[in-house]
Amino acid sequence: MIDLANLIPPALTLAGIALVSLICQLMAWRLRLPAILFLLLSGIICGPVLGMINPDEFLGDLLFPIVSLCVALILFEGSLTLKFEQLKETGPVVRRLVTVGALVTWGVISVACYWLIGLDVALSALFGALVVVTGPTVVVPMLRTLRATPRISKVLRWEGILIDPIGALLAVLVYEWIVSQAAGHNGFMASLLIFVEVIGVGTIAGILGGFVMATAMRRHWIPEYLEVLASLTLVLVMFAVSNEIAHESGLLTVTIMGIWLANAKGIDIEEILVFKEHLSVLLISGLFILLAARLDLDALLALGLPALALLAVIQFVARPLAVWISSIGSELTWPERAMVAWVGPRGIVAAAVSALFALRLEQAGYEDAALVSALTFAVIIGTVVFQSATARSVASLLKVTEPERRGILLIGANQVSRALGEVLQRLEVPLLVVDTHWDSIRQARMKGLRTLRGNPLSATVDSNLDLAGLGTLLTLTPEREWNALLNQHFRRDFPGHRIFTVRNERAGANERLQISSKHEGLPFGQEGMTFSKLSSLVSQGARFKATTLSEGFSYEQWQQDAGKTRIALMALTPERRLRILSPGLELVPEAGWTLIYLATSQDEKPGDTAALVARRENGQSEEAAKPALPDPQ
Repeated sequence: MIDLANLIPPALTLAGIALVSLICQLMAWRLRLPAILFLLLSGIICGPVLGMINPDEFLGDLLFPIVSLCVALILFEGSLTLKFEQLKETGPVVRRLVTVGALVTWGVISVACYWLIGLDVALSALFGALVVVTGPTVVVPMLRTLRATPRISKVLRWEGILIDPIGALLAVLVYEWIVSQAAGHNGFMASLLIFVEVIGVGTIAGILGGFVMATAMRRHWIPEYLEVLASLTLVLVMFAVSNEIAHESGLLTVTIMGIWLANAKGIDIEEILVFKEHLSVLLISGLFILLAARLDLDALLALGLPALALLAVIQFVARPLAVWISSIGSELTWPERAMVAWVGPRGIVAAAVSALFALRLEQAGYEDAALVSALTFAVIIGTVVFQSATARSVASLLKVTEPERRGILLIGANQVSRALGEVLQRLEVPLLVVDTHWDSIRQARMKGLRTLRGNPLSATVDSNLDLAGLGTLLTLTPEREWNALLNQHFRRDFPGHRIFTVRNERAGANERLQISSKHEGLPFGQEGMTFSKLSSLVSQGARFKATTLSEGFSYEQWQQDAGKTRIALMALTPERRLRILSPGLELVPEAGWTLIYLATSQDEKPGDTAALVARRENGQSEEAAKPALPDPQ
């Protein structure tokens, strides 16, 4: 067989890895599947199958330090998302899943690995710790196609976010124990002392690094534009120094450093987190192709049925048992528990950390260390493929999918959005308001609206964005280009006929400077309605209101009574489906529909009285006709 790895120039190899990484990410985006699946499969094809990449020969002595530094950055980025206050907000089920549930999963998988695969106790315990982690990068794409109920989505999403650093910390501790035993030649006490030394140095160095970085940011010792560079540099320095003081303590150092920064008061780590996300995508995309190219397929395939049996134990024993114990006494129904138990794909942290530990343990003389990494990759591929293929059918069988996405995603928390959101919330329409400005989000929260602060194009917001029950997108910001960009971004989540935007025409602007309407969503409101006009009307006292149509008070009658003082914008069907009135859609509200409109006058009009009389005659509630409270601004 021709050794293709030696025939391909190094520069071309790097360019090829970058190209394959991009193709994998695009395929994952298009098919709504975890990117790690395509990255690992590409690495296996390019490595063991075709022999195009041989990482050990390609990078030589640099392979180990490169992988070490990449994993350190990945763990640091993951630990930046662990805020202790989130543990209080996520509910008892999630807290148990990432603590008691993680320990149960670890124990069951470790025992199964020992009996089925035949690894020794230490490596079995390490493998069990590695595959505890799920992660948002594999869970979120699955949730988007699953369309599970909000409680299921919330549990799975938060578990994936919080288990990343916690599971990684567990794996690091187990690994440190193995290393300390290997280095301790004088029995158990010597190993214990080495373990304590590693944990102590890692903890102290992590706290010190986190404290120094947080203090520097809080006191503005570093200009804002250098904060990202400073944090990246300090992570690498603390990782290297910690390893020099106590061998293998660096991973614990960067994990604790990230957790310290995430929970430090008076600092904003959003810019650091965003940069680390982009860096992690870059590292993960290339790194995992290289790691998968090192897999020993012959050793893995030689396991045969025992490996499949281990995968079955993880899917049908360890996960259900952990979920059952974690959900005792909770409000989750048994179908919801079953669905949570079914979904638990392994992800990025497991692959990265397992590959690094395999490299180090191989150098330490553990012959079966490569098998731990191969098993981990097999579990990742197995759980992602199996659960992606079956989760939707299982959810339908258990009847835990949302019957219809009836809510709305509002981009923009400005005065217009907040006033409109109040009426929608009063009508019990599922709603999520997203904005980057803290003051706007704060005012929306004061009105009781469900909000999320962040850039919708950010990887963090994108992975944490809970779209369960939301079937309509409305961009309500004064920036036309921003609205158009968001509309294009969310076309993967919303169909074209459910994407709407408020127009933002630039009067007198050259046509060459205007953005094409084909990049925008359907127009919101009547012809000629712009954001500036809406904002001006609301500022002058116009209010969003709702009224229910009836046989005696039709939409045509409402239009006649409304004249030019009322602008119809939305309608809610008797089945509670939200419909946007747009010049691009031929939609006529019918009897029984609740009409949402903007009243440009504070005075009560005859139409309100007629609708009220009609509702009373039909025995309907008057609650829908109550106007939204006037916006204080």
